Amino acid sequence: MITVDKETRKFFFDKEDENKKIWDVCYPDCKGLHAVSFDKKKILFLFEDYPKNFTKEEKKLFDSENPYWAKFFSSRK
Repeated sequence: MITVDKETRKFFFDKEDENKKIWDVCYPDCKGLHAVSFDKKKILFLFEDYPKNFTKEEKKLFDSENPYWAKFFSSRK
């Protein structure tokens, strides 16, 4: 997990669906890096931070908006 003000790499926030509440964090120069942000201030990396660094509310929202990843990480409890 990092805070955006300390980030030095180039990235941008994106949403495929404006109705979603979670932002995808895109690193154009990095393949296979999956990151999200709930507030554009804190970036969470799926393979490193899920679920241990997600709040209960963030995990619940993430799981509801991303059922594929929720199932993928279902063994991490």
